[in-house]
Amino acid sequence: MDEQANPYDFQELEPRWQARWEAEKTFRTPDDSPRPKHYCLEMFPYPSGSGLHVGHLKNYVPVDAYCRYKHMKGFNVLHPMGWDAFGQPAENEAIKRGRNPKEMVPEYAANYKRTLQKVGCAYDWDREINSSEPEYYHWTQWIFQLLFERGLAYRDTAAINWCPSCKTGLANEEVKEGRCWRCSTPIEKRPMPQWFFRITAYAGRLLTDLDKIDWPDGVKEMQRDWIGRSEGAEVDFGIAGGAIRVFTTRPDTLFGATFMVLAPEHPLVEGLVTAEQRHAVDAYRKKAAQQTDIDRMNAERVKTGVFTGAYAVNPVNQEKIPIWVADYVLMGYGTGAIMAVPAHDQRDFEFARKYGLQIRMVYRMEGGPVAPEAMTQALPHDGVVVNSGKFDGLPNTESTIQAFIAWLEEKGVGRGKVNYRLRDWLISRQRYWGCPIPIIHCDQDGMLAAPLPVLLPDVVNYEPTGTGESPLASIPDFVNTTCPKCGGPARRETDTMGGYACSSWYPMRYADPHNAKAFASREKVDKWMPVDLYVGGTEHARSHLLYARFWTKVLYDAGYVGIEEPFTALRNQGSMLAYTPGRKPKAGELGEGEADDETLVDWILLKPEERDTFPKDDIVWRWARMSKSKYNAVTPDDMASRFGADSLRLYEMFVAPFEDNVQWSEEGITGSFKWANRVWRWAVAALPSWVSGWRAISSDNVDGARKIRRTLHQTLKKVGGDVEGFRFNTAISAMHSLVNDVYAWRPLETLKGPDAQVSEVLELLVLMLAPFAPHMAEELWSRMGQPFSVYDASWPAVDEKAAAEDEITYVIQINSKVRDRIVVPIDTPVDSIKAKVLHSAKVQELLANRTVRNVVVVPHKLVNIIV
Repeated sequence: MDEQANPYDFQELEPRWQARWEAEKTFRTPDDSPRPKHYCLEMFPYPSGSGLHVGHLKNYVPVDAYCRYKHMKGFNVLHPMGWDAFGQPAENEAIKRGRNPKEMVPEYAANYKRTLQKVGCAYDWDREINSSEPEYYHWTQWIFQLLFERGLAYRDTAAINWCPSCKTGLANEEVKEGRCWRCSTPIEKRPMPQWFFRITAYAGRLLTDLDKIDWPDGVKEMQRDWIGRSEGAEVDFGIAGGAIRVFTTRPDTLFGATFMVLAPEHPLVEGLVTAEQRHAVDAYRKKAAQQTDIDRMNAERVKTGVFTGAYAVNPVNQEKIPIWVADYVLMGYGTGAIMAVPAHDQRDFEFARKYGLQIRMVYRMEGGPVAPEAMTQALPHDGVVVNSGKFDGLPNTESTIQAFIAWLEEKGVGRGKVNYRLRDWLISRQRYWGCPIPIIHCDQDGMLAAPLPVLLPDVVNYEPTGTGESPLASIPDFVNTTCPKCGGPARRETDTMGGYACSSWYPMRYADPHNAKAFASREKVDKWMPVDLYVGGTEHARSHLLYARFWTKVLYDAGYVGIEEPFTALRNQGSMLAYTPGRKPKAGELGEGEADDETLVDWILLKPEERDTFPKDDIVWRWARMSKSKYNAVTPDDMASRFGADSLRLYEMFVAPFEDNVQWSEEGITGSFKWANRVWRWAVAALPSWVSGWRAISSDNVDGARKIRRTLHQTLKKVGGDVEGFRFNTAISAMHSLVNDVYAWRPLETLKGPDAQVSEVLELLVLMLAPFAPHMAEELWSRMGQPFSVYDASWPAVDEKAAAEDEITYVIQINSKVRDRIVVPIDTPVDSIKAKVLHSAKVQELLANRTVRNVVVVPHKLVNIIV
């Protein structure tokens, strides 16, 4: 039979099965199934006009295969999809295209949905959600008000990260190396009334509960670092009319504090600065406001500062010490004020040397310098305490630190304290396309919760104002309202929430997506949550993943959910890279912020139509993460129309491990296409041999039966284990080997009549194929006469006896050095193994003129001859 005949007609079969799945709601997840639940979820995307590219499928397709497999394993699998539709990405796209986001976003979401259906993803579309729809963001507002009632949402004036391009405030997590996460424009600092969530109130639990979840160690460590727990003491340094509070992890060095440093943004600076120093301090603060936090924290940067003219009192020795302002201290860390101990901190040492400030050692090492003048750099906290009164002579130990803390508490000038680097979550956005903050401002009654929902009004002009106010502030019908308490005139809050608010609770909405009375019923949340497996990028470790954990804990404390962690297990996918052209920039051509990817440094992207307009020597080709913005994206529509959705799926999963980055190759998908056709030809040729209700053939009554059944069931076992472990590439590789063996065992021309053994191979092959190439598997399953979808078929049980090896290889060692190998039946007795080894011609040659002291047999592994 011609092996090239009877190709897989994917262009006819795939759309037909997709239409049938949709019409029959094959993937709908019932709430009342007796099966054990398994909730699997990818981070929901924000829909953009560029649509999905094949790089996105490196996440969606493997997770879909995993969910199909879990359903076949007997689980009631919840696998929903929706759209993170609010926020800057969608609004910026609307501004760019001159369209209203309210009309544009649903179109983009529909396009995403169409693509996911085209590649065969098995989502329960009855649970589809859109964060920009009122029936969804009504409950985002409800949770905001819950936070407000519990003192966890508050308004404060603060210096925020301001993006002059996007014209909005950014959370710390949205600033990447001093630039806006969306447009790469350098951020500025700007004071503005803002809404914050008090995530710091949950810092301790967010830290300790990381031990309860199955997440990659790298992601956990990123969160631990961001939360930044440290133990020490808060100490008050007296000033006229009050005190400056500092946090220090080394209260044992207080006697060495010879000056203080405040961040330029510290609120006490304005009142402390003397008239003589006013001009210098104001100029320095203005300059510091133009620097990014990343620049200011650079350890290699020359330290600068200015004296305020004021002094503070060191509480441990009553010395007056000068107060300086310096930009190496940040308001966002600790209290924005430090006690400077230049003898034992390198930053403080460099600062003191530059400005001629006192240096006093409070730890002295044996053999080390005895006078500050002899120091060339800050000293470690080694040796014993000196110059510290009654503490002199104590060693550098934790007990010494605790003794200092106890003394500070006794004197009433300090207290033990656990501090966190984590700052409160800035949620305000001065944008139109976001969830309105549901607060009313009344001159008489203050800030109150607004009646819900607060609907986002239709507007003509939705672009950022650039003044710091949201476009909503210019709509009198929205702004002007009535106080719900006194009935008098009041004003609505005009800031909207950042998109992370809506994404902090969306997994719960999938459990009960059409509930009009609550964000979700407690019964359904308790049934489905937590998410058993969550999949997405590591870039969300310090933002979305942290925020979702925070909101879940708040809802748990308020009694609305029965879980404290939203995601039991987490997996991170790698990226798809494309070979991307750029051109070498001319002098001064590459402006700041244009290179927004580490792979795009020092070159300018070329659009496809530009590639022939530059000399080849001017063009640089590099592997860069696939993105429409880099003009290097490959669309699933194109690949599916040319090779079929199943071939695209097989390639996405086979080309590399799930968590690894991979370089896109059309040659690779061609290989998957050829293999899919090879599977199809054998399976179709085997259909006449199909025997419904076949029974496993005894392994000793048909020639070759034992070997092919062993390979079949070993492959079945490996594929199942690999899918559970997200090793999709090795699962497909195992099926490649199986198909090769099947062709050798039963070539196409030998497949003619009913054959129970061929039936077993055919059925198990189709079932193994079902999670990976579902369209082909459905068609074959149907042609086998099965009355139900292969999606609802059971994953076959492994016949462990059939899968067991008949023979085993033993390594032969002489004095623990490998010398030979032998193959014996797996049930060979130990004495027989010893005899076979010792009578081997090669072993006898190696043992000539040597005395055997012992022969050690490690079952199923090795034989070691001691001579």
